[in-house]
Amino acid sequence: MAGITRFGVSIDDQLIRKFDALIGRKGYTTRSEAIRDMIRDMLVEDEWETGEQETVGTITIVYNHHTRELDHALNDMQHRSFHQIISALHVHLDAHNCLEVLVVKGKSQDIRKIADRLIGTKGVKHGKLAMTTTGKELV
Repeated sequence: MAGITRFGVSIDDQLIRKFDALIGRKGYTTRSEAIRDMIRDMLVEDEWETGEQETVGTITIVYNHHTRELDHALNDMQHRSFHQIISALHVHLDAHNCLEVLVVKGKSQDIRKIADRLIGTKGVKHGKLAMTTTGKELV
């Protein structure tokens, strides 16, 4: 197998049983694929920590649209970040609450600032930044 490296890992019996149970629940068919995904996840996390590479992600917020001036504040923040916000989805959850999912792209430090501003806005009930990668650096 060209381009494949095999290596051995010593693991406590109890730890490997828990790992096998976990990867079974998640649908992995082999330990190798689970370990590859764990390595990829660590590499993506490192991308976000450096702050200099182009990254992608989503910012999800839930808010009550009746909160005074909140719609205007969120809209204004999004317009100021139009270079990083490449798409937005707005969903009416019920008569009062809305969900917005923003797809973002840019340097991680800039994306984190946008997410922190939006999530920290008075009236936002919950928010979450989900970070991922452009995939350029992953195999």
